[in-house]
Amino acid sequence: MTQSSADSPRPRFKRVVLKLSGESFAPAGERGISMDEVIHIATQIRDAQRLGCQIAVVIGGGNILRGGQFKGINASIQEATAHYMGMLATVINGLALQDALESVECTTRLMTAVKMDGVAEPYIRRRAHRHLEKGRIVILAAGTGSPFVTTDTAAAQRALELEANIVFKATRVDGVFTDDPERNPHAVLYRELDYSTVLEKNLRVMDHTAITQCMEHGMPLLVFNYKKNGNIQRAVQGETIGTYISSEKRTPVT
Repeated sequence: MTQSSADSPRPRFKRVVLKLSGESFAPAGERGISMDEVIHIATQIRDAQRLGCQIAVVIGGGNILRGGQFKGINASIQEATAHYMGMLATVINGLALQDALESVECTTRLMTAVKMDGVAEPYIRRRAHRHLEKGRIVILAAGTGSPFVTTDTAAAQRALELEANIVFKATRVDGVFTDDPERNPHAVLYRELDYSTVLEKNLRVMDHTAITQCMEHGMPLLVFNYKKNGNIQRAVQGETIGTYISSEKRTPVT
């Protein structure tokens, strides 16, 4: 029997900002871009967007270059310059993701905080809003366009600007743990946290500025494992996966 539209799954969140690290574009422990990895992510984003969710993606560039990697090593490259180099790496990733999404029949727009008209649109808040409303997946590259600002902070900033319902932080592990689960097999997964606890315990979720912005403006955050096929779609539907973090003070659930 054909499933009616009334019975179709509906998204819990109308609009989300998905933060992807550059490392998600490369096999574990490697550098560069693996299009197999990118297509896997693109397919999940497509399936989540088809539920009716508006999706903006903020992407890192660590698989190619991190601005901080030159700090204290090569005095001939100024730190600010190195950060701009890192922003360009995020644009390379953005181009790869754009083509991957379009290969699975998604309509996209790549927008950059550093103007480069030959490859992308400049990031303009109202224009990004309009793209989302028209059902386009918006890829946001080059961070905030300023050095010394991480792409985590860019994700928090864009979520607030675009009036998203939540920030999704996609990782290679199942959420936030009491310790590094890749080193400590006894580490316990937190199911729920509040931002105050994240800061007090110095949990490695996002950088301090990003966490503070989300906390001060009441923007929730979901940290989950994107490697598990279908998890982006499950997150959009509001299923219990990963670690949900909000401004509300509560006893951590493990």
